[in-house]
Amino acid sequence: IRYQDVKHVFASLPQMERGVSKVIGGDPKGNNFLYTNGKCVIIRNIDNPAIADVYTEHAHQVTVAKYSPSGFYIASGDASGKVRIWDTTQKEHLLKYEYTPISGKVKDIAWTEDSKRMAVVGDGREKFGAVFLWDSGSSVGDLSGHSKLINSVDIKQNRPYRIVVGSDDQTGSFFEGPPFKFKFTLSRHSQFVNCVRFSPNGERFVTSGGDGMIFIYDGKTGEPIGSLGGEKSHNGGIYAVSWSPDSSQLISASGDKTVKLWDVGAGTAVTTFKMGTDVTDQQLGCLWQKDHLLSISLSGYINYLDKNNPDRPIRTIKGHSKSIQCLTVHKTDGRPNIYSGSHDGHINILLLINTGENDCFSGKGHSNQVSKAVVNDADELVTCSMDDTLRFTNINKKEYSASDVVKMDFQPKSVSVAAGGLSLAVCVEQIVLLKDKKKVFTLDSLGYEAEVGAIHPGGTTAAVGGKDEKIHLYSIQGNTLKDEGKTIDAKGTITEMAYSPNGAYLATVDICLSYTFFLWVSQYTILLLIGYYGHHAKPVSLAWSPDSEHFATGGMDMMVYVWTVGDTDKRIKIPDTHRLHHVSDLAWIDGHTLVTGSHDACIKQWTLKY
Repeated sequence: IRYQDVKHVFASLPQMERGVSKVIGGDPKGNNFLYTNGKCVIIRNIDNPAIADVYTEHAHQVTVAKYSPSGFYIASGDASGKVRIWDTTQKEHLLKYEYTPISGKVKDIAWTEDSKRMAVVGDGREKFGAVFLWDSGSSVGDLSGHSKLINSVDIKQNRPYRIVVGSDDQTGSFFEGPPFKFKFTLSRHSQFVNCVRFSPNGERFVTSGGDGMIFIYDGKTGEPIGSLGGEKSHNGGIYAVSWSPDSSQLISASGDKTVKLWDVGAGTAVTTFKMGTDVTDQQLGCLWQKDHLLSISLSGYINYLDKNNPDRPIRTIKGHSKSIQCLTVHKTDGRPNIYSGSHDGHINILLLINTGENDCFSGKGHSNQVSKAVVNDADELVTCSMDDTLRFTNINKKEYSASDVVKMDFQPKSVSVAAGGLSLAVCVEQIVLLKDKKKVFTLDSLGYEAEVGAIHPGGTTAAVGGKDEKIHLYSIQGNTLKDEGKTIDAKGTITEMAYSPNGAYLATVDICLSYTFFLWVSQYTILLLIGYYGHHAKPVSLAWSPDSEHFATGGMDMMVYVWTVGDTDKRIKIPDTHRLHHVSDLAWIDGHTLVTGSHDACIKQWTLKY
């Protein structure tokens, strides 16, 4: 039986940009929330964010997604101006309609309360907004009147319908309809208008802007009523506001690194949530959903705010917002944790697989892409990065240490570890042997370009694969690497290699799609050479199961194969593992559970049955 099933999706965080609002969608039933990252729309359960679903049908970067008031559909808009309306009730998320109402990036979407009409705004060449019937795409009004892109739109959720928009030209507009016609300009802001929102009961709407102000208006007439917080609502630009379900309060998210909870009637802040002091603590999005108050930091972290304790969130959802480059699994007290490194140097720790809780090391870590991560027998996470360093981070202390950084002469591409404190770093023009976090031996002028290396679990041999289509074998004698002149011919440039945990096998993948497979008896005698074929494009990742019986490979063809040692026909195929991107790395939790990471910044856990 060849069988695989996705058990968990550990979703990416929202993709954030400094000084740009992030719209979070809320499900009208109050169960889920929505955001975007890359070409994905991510739906997460608000009570248990470990339950997630990822929609991957957009061809361009998705910028905003909103539920219809009925809850049956989601409308998502992308950077090309395309809006897709798709079903939420089925797992397949069938497409209902697709439109291109504007010719540039979609910034916001709003529905009428009967889920029949929608307004879409953003950047465009000739117009910055459109309002149309969802089932035919025919226009029900004109949202013209702005000279720059429109950031935000909202529709009053009861009759008589009203639309309000806010633009980069520092003004808003008020429309009556349907069909919607321009009524007047709202010109109280002195900076970009970032967000406009009607209260759920339709009696009021607010506008917020880069000038740190929130203005209140009458929902039906558009007459100005006042502002929140007197002189200034926040000390920085305000990127998002969200009303309470009873229309009496709202929360606002600001670049001053705070979220404020307002009593709208009194015009005063009831609570100020201070989110931190770092630039990444700027607040760019918020959502009030039933009893949950959510805000999103520039770091992508999703904060669940606690009204009774403004100094710290009830929980913070961490993770990756940039592409995952490497991952490894290590068990602490019998519980598996996934360590993953990303394109921006961030290392995430996914604890207790079932709860999906994320954590990270404190302090300052890598400043560039983490290329490879492994755990050594001293319980240290050993990582190599494009910042030309190797780091040894104690996984029990969970903090980066300045003393455990080893600077390299060249950029390290791969790192592997063995018993006795040994590590092998393969750099662009150098191979470095380390012992107890110190360089003990360096091989220069190799005569070939090294790509990847593996050190035998027993610490006796090192194998290095190169662009010269060979595997070079070195013996480790004391603190030195000795070139015994032994090489094994491969079919192409080696892209990844690994010894099996029991030390009996070396598996390699190369760009010619054949997995050559070596059985070791003594150090250099090859007993057996087996080719495993399956991928249609370059394989790039490889990992052994803990029992050395199986190994998994991931390729540029979006496939993952799980192979059985000694039986080339017995394989499990996982197609479309991450849909949009190939698997950048994979690791085993146990003999029946595989985890994969990809450029979509998501991690998936798969259950295998042989």
